[in-house]
Amino acid sequence: MSTTMLTGACPECETDLTTPPMVKGETIACPECMLTLRVEDVQDSRLSLQMVEVQLRDWGQ
Repeated sequence: MSTTMLTGACPECETDLTTPPMVKGETIACPECMLTLRVEDVQDSRLSLQMVEVQLRDWGQ
């Protein structure tokens, strides 16, 4: 049984990424620079990724 893997590259650090199947709008973390990336498009087993700006909560401490 074979699962199609998708490939892409982090737009920030250019690390090559390989993931199980994903759909537009899903997010992953780059294992190298730890940025949150959103899948913008999937074509021919290739991911188009964009950085997501993450808002951190201020817990008032």
